[in-house]
Amino acid sequence: MKTYCEGDTLIVSGIKELDAANGRAFQEAVSSAWCGELKYIEIDLSETVFLDSCGLGALVWLRKLVAGSNGRVRLLNPAPSIQQILELTRLYRLFDIVKRQEALTQ
Repeated sequence: MKTYCEGDTLIVSGIKELDAANGRAFQEAVSSAWCGELKYIEIDLSETVFLDSCGLGALVWLRKLVAGSNGRVRLLNPAPSIQQILELTRLYRLFDIVKRQEALTQ
């Protein structure tokens, strides 16, 4: 997993799985990279092949993290299986979900 800042956005990429085994490490990595000057978090899910309830909890935690700065969380390029999980749980309503083509043009 890789985290870096670009302007007022924290970008997280290289997530293969977001589950009970690594959800806590994901939160710690994001928490250590987060600072008050940032407003947005972008999570690149293009490489993510597995997401469980703990991973969903970690994503919801991100939303709470940015809420203090009136920020937003963007989920970039989720695979169809990940998109389906977000839709089934209705969590797509909490995040800005950007598909591959949209991400390339923004």
